[in-house]
Amino acid sequence: MLQEPITKLSGVGEKRAQALADLGIETIENLLNYYPFRYDDIKERNLAEINDQEKVTIKGVVVSPPVVNRFGYKKSRLQFRMMQDHDVFSVSFFNQPYLKDKIVLSEDIAVFGKWDGKRKSLTGMKILGAKQEGDFAPIYHVSKAVRQQTLVDLIKKAFVHFGDQIEENLPLSLIEKYRLMEKKEAMYAMHFPNTPEEHHQAKRRVVFEEFFLFQMKIQGLKKEEKSEKHGIVIDYDVERVKAFTQKLPFSLTNAQKRVTNEICRDLLQAKHMQRLLQGDVGSGKTVVAAIALYAAVTAGFQGALMVPTEILAQQHLASLNQLFDPLEIHTALLTSSTKAKERQEIIEKLQQGEIDVVVGTHSLIQEGVDFSNLGLVITDEQHRFGVNQRRGLREKGFQPDVLFMTATPIPRTLAITAYGEMDVSVIDEMPAGRLPVKTHWIKRGQLEDALKNARLELEKGQQMYVICPLIEESESLDVQNAVELYEELKDFFSPNFVVGLLHGKIKAEEKEEIMGAFKDNEIQVLVSTTVIEVGVDVPNATTMLIIDADRFGLAQLHQLRGRVGRGQQASSCILVANPKNELGKERMKIMTETNNGFLLSQKDLELRGPGEVFGFKQSGLPEFVAADIVADANILEVAKDEAQSLWHKKNWQLLPEYAGLLAYLKEKDPENQFFD
Repeated sequence: MLQEPITKLSGVGEKRAQALADLGIETIENLLNYYPFRYDDIKERNLAEINDQEKVTIKGVVVSPPVVNRFGYKKSRLQFRMMQDHDVFSVSFFNQPYLKDKIVLSEDIAVFGKWDGKRKSLTGMKILGAKQEGDFAPIYHVSKAVRQQTLVDLIKKAFVHFGDQIEENLPLSLIEKYRLMEKKEAMYAMHFPNTPEEHHQAKRRVVFEEFFLFQMKIQGLKKEEKSEKHGIVIDYDVERVKAFTQKLPFSLTNAQKRVTNEICRDLLQAKHMQRLLQGDVGSGKTVVAAIALYAAVTAGFQGALMVPTEILAQQHLASLNQLFDPLEIHTALLTSSTKAKERQEIIEKLQQGEIDVVVGTHSLIQEGVDFSNLGLVITDEQHRFGVNQRRGLREKGFQPDVLFMTATPIPRTLAITAYGEMDVSVIDEMPAGRLPVKTHWIKRGQLEDALKNARLELEKGQQMYVICPLIEESESLDVQNAVELYEELKDFFSPNFVVGLLHGKIKAEEKEEIMGAFKDNEIQVLVSTTVIEVGVDVPNATTMLIIDADRFGLAQLHQLRGRVGRGQQASSCILVANPKNELGKERMKIMTETNNGFLLSQKDLELRGPGEVFGFKQSGLPEFVAADIVADANILEVAKDEAQSLWHKKNWQLLPEYAGLLAYLKEKDPENQFFD
């Protein structure tokens, strides 16, 4: 069995098993799936065809005895000379004195290392033994306790003793359709390819399998979630909803109309709605949410809107109250600050059905908050809530329909993996008349001029944000940075303007107070280390100044930029940065060239990888062994389509062709009943 512990292999005792476990290798299957991160081309080469600084394998005769010179603490240099044909050159190994015994005068030797064409010398990396197979040597992530050769030997041993137990888990139809290698052959070639093409084909198979198996789970979950046994029909009053939309103080954009129709279609179906609504900062998601909540109320249901912070909850309630007729829709606000007596009243009214729409923070999912007839739940900036928190709100009603909203533009590949079980709606158009924020990149030396210009804006009655870089390693450094800058700006802007300060060590209540004071223009300049709450609306703030902007990701910079430009006045975002490399310069340049959040988030994904993009580390993004959602985006799309197609096939679980696939899925995910 591939699930056997690694100690089943000879040569693996308790100590080595622990060292392997530290690398994530505990079973035979873990070992076989522990793929190299690169391969060295160890094909023997002739001196005449080698380029300077190239990594190569050179075979020749040892023509001088090996000598070890020691210098410094535990530092050494092993030197000898080799001859290939009639060319003699020197070879050096650093800090590997134990190799001396493998170098024998007048005997043949093959050394892999880096060639220095000018000095005609080789800096050796390893001596290749006679038993070396193939032209490519796999290179693994290893530790001090587990050497490369040890790992290679164990993997070969595992294939010898357990290779026959590797069973095919993809249906034959897919293997033939995409001309994929068989599983066992692909796994072996991932470790020991004979040619680059063989490795390419092996990786293609392994990547497709990873994505396909993951998508089978996601699409199964989606089908289960949307089954009619989980849903409710929200049969809303079409005429009243139309009348409500026509009375809005502005016209909906085409994108808003499209996503509203998608949501309303979901409400009418018995299937459970689980939809993600993406819209760039200021694209008008709140209005779409208001229409959906109004529709639910016309069908006799209650609606709930859950947001991550109190100030955001207050803001959303104010927006909804402006749109709703108070005689027709009864709203309430429930947060941790709600006084005990008022809280009790709200809870009773919710239970009796006297409140139609409630807006709140995580207080909505606390014990004792129950609804009369909850039909629609909307969560804003849902990646800020844990999965269990989102589920908690859903369980408050009889499986209400769920709409997740986010202003974080999510690249398609991330949406497929992180939110694959949801349907996705995108507002990709800005409301008419909204002025784009102008973005400028300046160097540190130009900061004083920028502050003088900002002071002119403040004199017109406007406000500004100043953001300090977040240095993950040290919160105390963050605070120090912010405090120093705060003191400098206080001097610079006094006595005419009030400067406020926010940082990670300020308590939540005080933070809310400071943000409230900024919103009410009691503070004109707000210095902060943290990302200003997504969605916080201060229309009077027209300048965003970001210090050391190259420390932030593009998606974060775009989110910060979205805090300004929310009123009628022209707004600007000033990036202060002295990037040390071309990549940093390119990122600053991209920010000044586009306001398109989706374009920026895709660039961010390409430049920094999925783990970093706007905190996706916390959002349950799966970790793949060989697959890369950026580099292998095309394969991901194909795998998703194939998984979707299979789930649409009636009773596919009963068909013989899928027996191997089904057995594998059940073994890996026994808790999911939809594989039964």
